Amino acid sequence: MSTPSKTRPDPVTMEVVELIGDVVARFYADYEEAAGEHTLTGAQARLLSLLSLEPLPMRKLAQKLRCEPSNVTGIVDRLESRGLVERRPDPADRRVKLAAATDEGLGVARDLREGLRFAREPLAGLSDEERLALRDLLRRMLHTEHG
Repeated sequence: MSTPSKTRPDPVTMEVVELIGDVVARFYADYEEAAGEHTLTGAQARLLSLLSLEPLPMRKLAQKLRCEPSNVTGIVDRLESRGLVERRPDPADRRVKLAAATDEGLGVARDLREGLRFAREPLAGLSDEERLALRDLLRRMLHTEHG
């Protein structure tokens, strides 16, 4: 592996960075649209999607969403009032409250995932091998960044 130089990145690297930015922007726009179909904000939809994988404490949700714990509390409150999320004690530490998706919340999270045009259109146009290669490259990029 080469070490990053102090000079300007090469044109291909800059194009890749721009393309990643375009992909992220398109993903978020798609997510906002899918969320809107369920009268959710993008943040509410992302939190619900996280909770569809596993119940999480507020602190961990804030870390994953990269926002303040007080913001997460408000989002959980709104989702809870709609019956999509519930708070329950952590079996490992009864002092900690976990946010968890309800059965209805799990259904909405599934609909959100299935409603993302991004997954149906550009990614569906790639072969299985191309999707696997893209996945592996993205994992490697993320692992290198946080490794």
